[in-house]
Amino acid sequence: MSAVRPPGERGGDRCLSGPTDRNTSVVPTERSQELQELAQRVADALPLEVAEEVVLTGSVSRGVADEVSDIEMLIVTPETMELAACFEHARAAGLEELDTWGDQSTPTRRVSGLLEGVSLELVWWSRENTESSIDSFFSSSDLSSGADAIAHGVALRTSGSLSRWQARLSEYPEELARARIEDAALTWGGFSPAGLLTLARPGERLSRTERMVDDASRVIRIVFALNRVWLPTTKRLAARVESLGVRPARLAARIEEAFSESDPRRALLVMTELQSETVALAPDGPNVNRARSWLAAGAKLLSSGER
Repeated sequence: MSAVRPPGERGGDRCLSGPTDRNTSVVPTERSQELQELAQRVADALPLEVAEEVVLTGSVSRGVADEVSDIEMLIVTPETMELAACFEHARAAGLEELDTWGDQSTPTRRVSGLLEGVSLELVWWSRENTESSIDSFFSSSDLSSGADAIAHGVALRTSGSLSRWQARLSEYPEELARARIEDAALTWGGFSPAGLLTLARPGERLSRTERMVDDASRVIRIVFALNRVWLPTTKRLAARVESLGVRPARLAARIEEAFSESDPRRALLVMTELQSETVALAPDGPNVNRARSWLAAGAKLLSSGER
């Protein structure tokens, strides 16, 4: 199955695509507009001295929200705030049924709640934490979707920082893409391809699923790095990869197929073939080169019927 390549690219070339611009052709859904208005009300209710930057993120900021979407917002404060103070400001903005989630030992403060039946998630970062987080996005070890969220963020209140952050994120360094591709290909090889057969044994659904989830995640990491696009969450994957110039054909559909396939060996084969096509698109590197031969051998074994 052939990969999708940008116009004019030769089939034998393995290169990195230039950064893909944000898709401005998306017409916001009616629900996105409704939720943005609700988010704006929350932003307007926050004191100016507390929230100097309020950024709408997630599906609402990208204009693709539906009836089950929530509202996600980043709130940047001059200094790190206590969680109790964040709760009080959220309550004053009209949120009810407040709660929090995640590791409470970090500088990040998180408050969830409801407003007019809509779920909201407010992430509070200090100005210093925000700047350091932007810096960390350019590390090969950063696997968060934070860069994508900010790159697609919509300012509900701004002191000018959001446009500065987005200008930085408009450049995705080629060396970062290469490092992330190599990191993602690390686990594909180093042991006999016959080890894949142990995942097809009866009673191994959990271990097989764990491996396939990891493999699918690494495929996605490589594909977005190839296109020098910041890694998003896996929600709405089909729509997110549609605009990418370099990708295996039917990427999202084949991931769905692998996880819905009832035959364990066939499921592993579908995923392994997808991995193989993905590294075929990647630039040469120690991990990528090893993965190419290992995945080819694994796919051959899985398709042969050998035990």
